[in-house]
Amino acid sequence: MSVQLAPSVLSADFARLAEEAAAVADVADWIHVDVMDAHFVPNLTIGLPVVQSLLKHASLPLDCHLMIEDPDRWAPGYAEAGARNVTIHAEAAAAPVRTLRAIRAAGARAGLAINPATAVEPYADLLPEIDMLLVMTVEPGFGGQYFLDLVLPKIRRARKLIGGRDAAVWLQVDGGVTEETIGRCAEAGADMFVAGSSVFGATDPAAAVTELRRIAHQAWAARPD
Repeated sequence: MSVQLAPSVLSADFARLAEEAAAVADVADWIHVDVMDAHFVPNLTIGLPVVQSLLKHASLPLDCHLMIEDPDRWAPGYAEAGARNVTIHAEAAAAPVRTLRAIRAAGARAGLAINPATAVEPYADLLPEIDMLLVMTVEPGFGGQYFLDLVLPKIRRARKLIGGRDAAVWLQVDGGVTEETIGRCAEAGADMFVAGSSVFGATDPAAAVTELRRIAHQAWAARPD
């Protein structure tokens, strides 16, 4: 597959979410929505009611990243509401197989996220149950953090587990993705990129997405596999 860009509205103006999403609608592939509950992570953002409202106005599909406790209970509801991808954290799920299957049954792609300190290898057996693996490149909870280079080897290992460029499972990175880091992530094997402050903190968010895509595509195309 080609690279995909998912601007995160965590760095957008929450009072103007529909307008912010529209600003990148012609150049991005997804709108990434960070759902945080102030329990699994030390921050509180938005929940299902806001996602339901945004779904009425966004022309791009929503990629919902649930940084919450008890995703087994709450995740299927996001898929049922119309989110096209719903990602749960491996560290939070008590019954990941059941929950991932419920997400798929509700019509969404199912994603599994792992934190920077979480090894990817123990979750290899879950690959048939997911459509996307999210490797966090910062500690989850807040936007605007600096990229953690120590995660790059894990991205490479994840790519080997998933397979080559035509693999069915997408490999997403989220956290500190900028013009300076996105190429390294693509070279390591990521093919879907979440960018928040580097997009919505820019004077021209659409131009920022376009430039990020250019850099990522160039690095991805240069990969041997």
